Amino acid sequence: MMPSLTLPSLIITLSLLSGCSGPQSILNPAGPSALAVSRLWWGMFGFSVAVLLAVMALWIYAMRRNPRSLTEAQADRINRNWIIGGGLVLPIIGIVALLSFGIPMGYRMLPLPVAGQSVPRIDVIGHQWWWEVRYPDTDIVLINELHLPAGTPVDIHVTSSDVIHSFWVPRLAGKIDMIPDRTNVLRIEADAPGQFLGKCAEFCGVGHAHMMLEVQVHTPEDFESWLEEYEYE
Repeated sequence: MMPSLTLPSLIITLSLLSGCSGPQSILNPAGPSALAVSRLWWGMFGFSVAVLLAVMALWIYAMRRNPRSLTEAQADRINRNWIIGGGLVLPIIGIVALLSFGIPMGYRMLPLPVAGQSVPRIDVIGHQWWWEVRYPDTDIVLINELHLPAGTPVDIHVTSSDVIHSFWVPRLAGKIDMIPDRTNVLRIEADAPGQFLGKCAEFCGVGHAHMMLEVQVHTPEDFESWLEEYEYE
C-alpha cells in the first residue's frame, strides 16, 4: 500500500515545486506588481487548502460516526443547521475573507498616479505573431524586445493590430488583454536590473507558442544611455 501512495505523492510534490522558479514563474516575483500577484496566489492557495481539509475532516467524521436514533424533529433541526451553516454562513465568511485580501492586492496592480512623479509610457502592439514596441517622443521601434529602467514604474499601453493577444511578463506583473481598436494600460516595474521573458497569454493562432518577448531591465543611468545611443544610431 505504501509504495503505491508514495509514488503519486512524490510526482505531485515535484510538479508543484517545479513551478516555484524559472524565467516565467509567478512565484518568483521581481517587481511590486508581481509580488502582489504572488501573495494573492498564496493567499487563495492557503484558503483552498483550509477548505479542502475542512471538507475532508467532515467527510471522515460522517463516515466514522456511530449511527444513532433521532426523532424526526431532531433530524430536521440538524439538517437545517447544516444548510444554514454550510450553505450560508461558510460561503459568506469565505467570500468576505477572500475579498478583504484580494481587493488590496488588486489595488496595488492598478496604474494609479504616483505623487510627484511622471510615469513613463511605452506602447506595445501585438501582431500575429510578434511584438511591436514603441517609445513615445522618440523614433525607437523594437521588435520582440522591451527595455525598462529598474526601480521605476512604467505604464505599458497595449493594443492589437489583428486578433486578441495578452501581454504577460510573469515575474514583473500580471497579464492584460490586447484588443484591436482599444488601448489597455498595465503598470510594470522591476526591482533590479536583469533579463526576463514575456509571452502572449491568449491563444492567437498557430504561432502563439512562439510569440515571445525578451525584456531587458537596466539601471536608470544605463537606460538613459541606451535611449540616447539607440535613438541616434
